[in-house]
Amino acid sequence: MKKKLVTAHVGMKFGMAHVEGALQSGAEIAAICDCDPEALRAAGERYAIPEEKRITDYRRIAEDPDVEAVTVAVPDQQHAELTCALLRAGKHVLCEKPLALTREDAREIIRTADNAGRLCMVGQICRFTPAFEKAKQIVDSGEIGEIYYAESEYAHDYMYLVDNWRADPRRHGVIGGGCHAVDLLRWLVGDPTEVFAYGTHKLLPQVPYDDATIAVMKFGGGVIGKIFVSTGCKRDYTMRTLVYGTKGTLICDNTSPSMTLFVAGADGMAHEPQIIPVQVNNHNAAREFEVFADAIRGNKPLETDAREGAKTVEACLAIIESSASGKVVYPDYGF
Repeated sequence: MKKKLVTAHVGMKFGMAHVEGALQSGAEIAAICDCDPEALRAAGERYAIPEEKRITDYRRIAEDPDVEAVTVAVPDQQHAELTCALLRAGKHVLCEKPLALTREDAREIIRTADNAGRLCMVGQICRFTPAFEKAKQIVDSGEIGEIYYAESEYAHDYMYLVDNWRADPRRHGVIGGGCHAVDLLRWLVGDPTEVFAYGTHKLLPQVPYDDATIAVMKFGGGVIGKIFVSTGCKRDYTMRTLVYGTKGTLICDNTSPSMTLFVAGADGMAHEPQIIPVQVNNHNAAREFEVFADAIRGNKPLETDAREGAKTVEACLAIIESSASGKVVYPDYGF
């Protein structure tokens, strides 16, 4: 009989999805952790975690020899500290996105994972969203031909979500939330090689950074693209994404029950679109944790490892730097 994966989970305001994903994957929960007693109590009661497994200090997890894997869902500024400490303690770590807020922290996480010989996965959840998984299959199959343009947006109104850690100037909206759209385009069409961006600040006076940013990018193979991030927009949450190829066009998002596919016919024209039904699951934590567990058990390689997460951080920082300087930025992916 296959031994259950023994896990612990840090951060219960955002990490309850990881607890749920671990439970659905058949893992054994050794501990849940949060410095907020109320968040800890709510999570414990929701998932029937006994009080003796509810702790307020993550260092107790690091010291527990039975824990194999830990999920980290704390404010972004704390990702590097906790992730590195847990890796050094011999734990495999699934860290929420973004991996880090600086290149230096991203490099330190990679070094620590390498030295510890442990896996570090980044929670880029869009790669497990059914519509985007289907989009990846269509793109890779060549059904829409050679890709020449792609765009994605992260539109999310933070008006009532902004608190101290979200207002931190280090957590610019592009890296804190827009990393979803950046990582999605990286996954679908490759790493951007050149970035030029503009930003504006009209919607969230409580944050010191731009609340709307648009970036134009060049990718390899003559592909061009665009990222739009708005953290104060007055609309429902969406990550609408379009991929244009020489034989067709794909339109999808993470909150709709269908996606639209245009494919050119014998006359070279795309006529009636195909409407493809998809499951709506924009935080597919069960699938994400399943991939993490499979990698730990050696069943499959880990695609969203620390280096992959660092590349998304690099692309986000390039957007922020271009917007501030008014100059083209060339991301460096040498992690």
